[in-house]
Amino acid sequence: MKSILKLSVIAGIVIFITSYGILYIAVRLFPTFFTDYFSPVFHSDGSRDIFFYLHPFVLSLAMSVLWNRFKNLFHGSIWFRGFEFGALYAGIALIPVMWITYSAVDVSLTMVLSWLAYGFFQSVMAGILFARLDP
Repeated sequence: MKSILKLSVIAGIVIFITSYGILYIAVRLFPTFFTDYFSPVFHSDGSRDIFFYLHPFVLSLAMSVLWNRFKNLFHGSIWFRGFEFGALYAGIALIPVMWITYSAVDVSLTMVLSWLAYGFFQSVMAGILFARLDP
């Protein structure tokens, strides 16, 4: 349990920093893409913003449990193991969630596909960290 929590915290910090850095750069490079986020659907009163910022840590905890259980199934370099882990996570978690989101919420397909790519990147990054720190 201690190694899972340690991996979760490390991965959470790395995912937090890189994800928000990438979002900051993406908004600067593709401002028209992000105009869809001016929809009232994406505005909150601020009372739940902490959940948004805690997301990388919740995500990394879930992925570290998955890694701990199935790490012996991934073989090859840390890069390949990370990619394979990211593909597994995307297949069992991201695609079903993006499917239901697209079918139930008024968001564009481009937006949902960007969320899928973003989540895949996060899970590959976590997989590489896990393969490096807990082979």
